[in-house]
Amino acid sequence: MRPFEYSRSDSVADAVATVSGEPGAAYLAGGTTQLDLMLKDGVVEASRLVDITRLPLRGITAGADEIRIGALATMEELAADPTVADRLTLVREALLLGASVQLRNMATIGGNLLQRTRCRYFRDPTVAACNKRAPGSGCAAIGGAARMHAILGASEHCIALHASDLCVALVAMDAEVQIQGVDGERRVPLNDFYVLPGDRPDVENVLAHGELITAIVVPLLPPGARSAYLKVRDRVSYEFALVSVAAALELGEDGTIEHARLALGGVGTVPWRARSAERVLVGARPEAGVLAAAARSAITDPFTVAGTAFKVPLAERTIVRMLQDLTETAS
Repeated sequence: MRPFEYSRSDSVADAVATVSGEPGAAYLAGGTTQLDLMLKDGVVEASRLVDITRLPLRGITAGADEIRIGALATMEELAADPTVADRLTLVREALLLGASVQLRNMATIGGNLLQRTRCRYFRDPTVAACNKRAPGSGCAAIGGAARMHAILGASEHCIALHASDLCVALVAMDAEVQIQGVDGERRVPLNDFYVLPGDRPDVENVLAHGELITAIVVPLLPPGARSAYLKVRDRVSYEFALVSVAAALELGEDGTIEHARLALGGVGTVPWRARSAERVLVGARPEAGVLAAAARSAITDPFTVAGTAFKVPLAERTIVRMLQDLTETAS
């Protein structure tokens, strides 16, 4: 690890100006990923870490139709929020299944959006072939142990998995990211925030250097909607997903699905919105054939290698189970 400078900003404008003005600078909040990558794994460097933990970016404010979450709110604070518990069950369950209590009390929501992949090859500096870490070097995961890697949005350039649980639920909810830069503020739908790896896996999102996430805005589900987050993993205790599903359904009085939201984790290079599956569901009754068709529609053109092919049927079965659970609960 190379030496780095540490400083603390007392305003958002100062933090953005400091990081924007120094190419090697980065922000420091909860530090649960940043410090691992710098100190333990040694695959990320920074000339300066700008501590933003004292900035006024922590509050959670609920309105009639949406909730605004400060970027420095912790996972535990958001999971404990009564509006989230009442109107965004899928978000609360994703938070509780996404990390241990200790991590949830440290990890921030803004930091969770920016967490890096858990790909063992990305996090091992002795592995030369990693397009995400060293563009143009190749992808060691394709010919190696790839059980925890992606099948959607993947290619011969990169199969690194986006590991966040929370982001899967937020993508399903059409959350927006509020971003502050030197030229002002902008809002970006979370669905558009992440960038598919293509031939540049090192570019992961649309943030310009120095831009700071200040808040996340999430629409609330209407009363009566049913939502949940289902996570399939190798063990019940804290572990990353093999497959996960975030879903929300609104059913009419006759049992027809009037609105559907569906997103997948554990399978995508980005949090994966399954819009094709949503189209299959809307207007249909939740019968077995419809649920199976929606599941098949969600996993189209997967890029699999020897270690990841099992995720295709596993994802389809997980989607069907989630939809069965929600429709039985709603009936």
